[in-house]
Amino acid sequence: MSRNLQYNNGVAQIEDLVKEYLDYLEIEKNRSASTRENYKRYLDRFIGVSGIKSANDITEEAVRTFRVQLARPEANLKKRTQSYHIIAIRNFLKYLTIHDYKVVSPDKIELPKVPARQIDIIKYDDLERLLSAPKGNSLSALRDRAILETLFSTGLRVSELCKLDRFINIDGGELTIRGKGEKLRVVFLSDRAKAALKDYIKKRPDAEEALFISLSHAKTPKVLGRMVPRTVERLVVKYTRAAGIMGKVTPHQLRHQFATDLLSNGADLRSVQELLGHSSITTTQIYTHVTNRELREIHKAFHGKRRQ
Repeated sequence: MSRNLQYNNGVAQIEDLVKEYLDYLEIEKNRSASTRENYKRYLDRFIGVSGIKSANDITEEAVRTFRVQLARPEANLKKRTQSYHIIAIRNFLKYLTIHDYKVVSPDKIELPKVPARQIDIIKYDDLERLLSAPKGNSLSALRDRAILETLFSTGLRVSELCKLDRFINIDGGELTIRGKGEKLRVVFLSDRAKAALKDYIKKRPDAEEALFISLSHAKTPKVLGRMVPRTVERLVVKYTRAAGIMGKVTPHQLRHQFATDLLSNGADLRSVQELLGHSSITTTQIYTHVTNRELREIHKAFHGKRRQ
């Protein structure tokens, strides 16, 4: 990557190094624009709070002081968000080290301990009511039913769902998805998802490329273009209420339901990792505490026998 750095007394300015690093993330590492934006926000906050002018100013003490400020109540940041800041600093230091800048070793920057994520799962009966909540044969109802069935059948992220195009091979039941980091994976459509998609597409009066389209609220709905994630989120909330489910359900929670359903029915962790598009199996392991069928059966077989 070509460099166009500004120097002050022979030292590269930190803002230019950050920009160079962010370009590297986006171009060389194929990170998404949202990842670049998040890393920029974390590093800008570190630079602003610490008053750093050059890479040489990034010391263990500077990072430690920054961590203290992140943890203060007035910062109002969750432990996980605090951790993301430190991860960004560590990865930035790794980049600088590779490019021969004399900076503190990234290995000396310890990550804060973050509590395990709590996965919210709704009961299976509630899930079935949710999937069946869109009623009638209007275009919007057929679309909404197809969206819910597709989310649960594939475990897609909502952004991935919105990028789907209309002319997919429904009968084949396989979709190739370009997910985070431009990684490709294959997901599969259940028979119910196939049927819902066919009913919806058959009703479509337009030639729009997008699979899922926004519709006006007129008596004869007008096609407004490709759906966006926020619209899908509102749609899921609407049908959560219609199904009489207490609490909040999101499109991402249907991704959780997809994973836990597979694991609780005997799927192996590696396969679920592939289907979800997780880079690390550690990410997939967050589901195992609610789905470990073997441990459940052991508990049932051996616990409390004297009380029976």
